[in-house]
Amino acid sequence: MVKTADAEIAAAGIELHYEVGTMIEIPRACLTADEIAQNADFFCFGTNDLTQMTFGFSRDDAGKFLNAYYDVKIFENDPFAKLDQVGVGKLMETAIKLGKSVRPEMHVGICGEHGGDPTSVEFCHKIGLSYVSCSPFRVPIARLAAAQAALSE
Repeated sequence: MVKTADAEIAAAGIELHYEVGTMIEIPRACLTADEIAQNADFFCFGTNDLTQMTFGFSRDDAGKFLNAYYDVKIFENDPFAKLDQVGVGKLMETAIKLGKSVRPEMHVGICGEHGGDPTSVEFCHKIGLSYVSCSPFRVPIARLAAAQAALSE
């Protein structure tokens, strides 16, 4: 892939800096992030899919039973709206540690609905994420939450 991109850039006679990265969306990717980092300049956590894969249920089906889980305090919050810091967050922290052990300068970010939740953005800032990608209507919340997280240090 990099060879092809470099060849196309050279053929165009231009100079272009680019980076190659990957979405981290499954637990195994988090656990093998050091191997992935050998060929990636950045990671972006797809937290919607990572949440589904970590809990083992789909977001589409979860609405049928999550209310019962809230009632008996199995969950306090919708894990698709507020990032599960204990499970999904630990996988993210592991991936960052492993990835940066190979590539310390690596950029790491989040992509998904969690990017519009202030608590999730604050957690992501604490574990070293440097950018947020989210739905356009969530951008103002994400920017404010990121600024507040940076100021709280």
